[in-house]
Amino acid sequence: MKGSLLVLSMFFVGCVLGYVWNFSGWELGDTHHLSMYILYALMFQVGVSIGGGEDFKELLRGFRPKMLLIPLATIGGTLLFSALVSVLLTRWSVFDCLAVGSGLGYYSLSSILIMELKTPDLGAQLATELATIALLTNVIRELVALVGAPFICKYFGKLAPISVAGVTSVDVALPSIIRVSGKEMVPLAIFHGLLVDMSVPFFISLFCKL
Repeated sequence: MKGSLLVLSMFFVGCVLGYVWNFSGWELGDTHHLSMYILYALMFQVGVSIGGGEDFKELLRGFRPKMLLIPLATIGGTLLFSALVSVLLTRWSVFDCLAVGSGLGYYSLSSILIMELKTPDLGAQLATELATIALLTNVIRELVALVGAPFICKYFGKLAPISVAGVTSVDVALPSIIRVSGKEMVPLAIFHGLLVDMSVPFFISLFCKL
């Protein structure tokens, strides 16, 4: 939870600093290229963390086809309800809402990727707003997974905390999952997090281009 609160704190500090700099007439140079470099660095980090982890190698050896059901349910359920939300949020198209939902708890990558891909279509201001929604949505998802794990497990079963956690089932939310669902869920939680993690860039890029 401390990590999520720190992310929110840095976000609000950035908003304040951005306001002060713009107010004084100072600009941050070419933000388009800056965001691209950050995006490339994040994508590189995702690949290294997935491919280089010992857990990933162990999971490949112990893979069972039925393990795919949980990440598929997580992705499918998230996209379904993201599409339904577009009925209420008339300002944003169904594809915009799907792009936000496709973050699946990965707030850093999703917000930067949406900002970069939607700026040519929506303009900088609206793209920034959508990226901010993605950031807050995915941070809140992580907080719900951390704080609500006991309630979710009690009323929806041992697999539910894994699904709610999204990509964070492989790292941040894993201790909470172990505590409420048991150590036997660790391999599934890690596999779920890795697979969902790999799906984030694909789905966000897809929906941002539609």
